[in-house]
Amino acid sequence: MAVKLYIVYYSTYGHVETMAQEIYRGASSLEGVEATLWQVPETLPDKVLEKMQAPPRKEVPIITPEQLVEADGFIFGFPSRFGMMAAQFKAFFDSADDVWRSQKLAGKPAGIFWSTGFHGGGQENTALTAITQLAHHGIVFVPMGYTFEADMFEVNEVKGGSTYGSGTYAGDGSRQPTSLELEKAFYQGKYIASITKKLKSTL
Repeated sequence: MAVKLYIVYYSTYGHVETMAQEIYRGASSLEGVEATLWQVPETLPDKVLEKMQAPPRKEVPIITPEQLVEADGFIFGFPSRFGMMAAQFKAFFDSADDVWRSQKLAGKPAGIFWSTGFHGGGQENTALTAITQLAHHGIVFVPMGYTFEADMFEVNEVKGGSTYGSGTYAGDGSRQPTSLELEKAFYQGKYIASITKKLKSTL
């Protein structure tokens, strides 16, 4: 039976979405893994999104908290807002009260990825503060560590991400994920999928 890995994200301008698609490719490259892309609900009115010049959302299914129970593992992605996960994703976790009470997500592994405007925008703080959401559900946080090897020490180009997960910089919105950032996203998808497979095989 295939391992179910849910890649759940929120993306305003498409940077996190691009990373999510690459993570999906990485997870799907591993035999025996059924990866699925999901979006969390939007909380902003259409008029506000228009003023923000946010592009239309892609045709990716919207997930409910109850559907998380069906997965064996997760990779959660979101942009940073003032150094923490975007309110849309926080609202999704806030709506997961019934799932939290049941603790049906306890013991399941999860990785995280993100986007920030620049290097001081919360590349690590966003990850650190997101871990509290996982902890209350009993979800097992899976960092990447330095398993991405030499590319973790690359200092000749600007790159997002850290030992906590993959990441990208959006700048003023015109910057898109680089090839190195996408390589790390692909690797993270494959890495979290492999950990999910190992954990499920022991149960």
